[in-house]
Amino acid sequence: MSYAKIYLHCVWSTKNRDYQISTSLRPVLLAHFKEYCKEKEIFLDFINAHVDHVHALISLGKQQTIADVMQLMKGESSNWINSLMILPYQFEWQDDYWVASVSYSHVDKVREYIKNQDEHHQQMSRDEELDQFMIKNGFERIKD
Repeated sequence: MSYAKIYLHCVWSTKNRDYQISTSLRPVLLAHFKEYCKEKEIFLDFINAHVDHVHALISLGKQQTIADVMQLMKGESSNWINSLMILPYQFEWQDDYWVASVSYSHVDKVREYIKNQDEHHQQMSRDEELDQFMIKNGFERIKD
């Protein structure tokens, strides 16, 4: 039997980084992500959202790819939000996402970071957070 435990810190944004995840939508959306991931056998360890983005700590199964999991989570959730017809416009996620591997020894730190998104964003903007995430994980911004 094969075993795999690959932790990933995933971040994705609303289309144009619009503030679309209201405080009333957030708990419903997070509960939906948890339920959907269980149904699709995506190991969702921890998830939280802020007004314009989501952080998730997942562990890939041995047959799963990052692209497949992100497509499932983002695509299904936007369809689900739109099916509720609770927003006066079409809800969309940004096409891109950011993913970095997480050492098992750092899983608790990442959970705590994801848990405290509201407090974190009182001190740091989303752009500053993204820049920090990219630098910390060795991503390079592509200049036009």
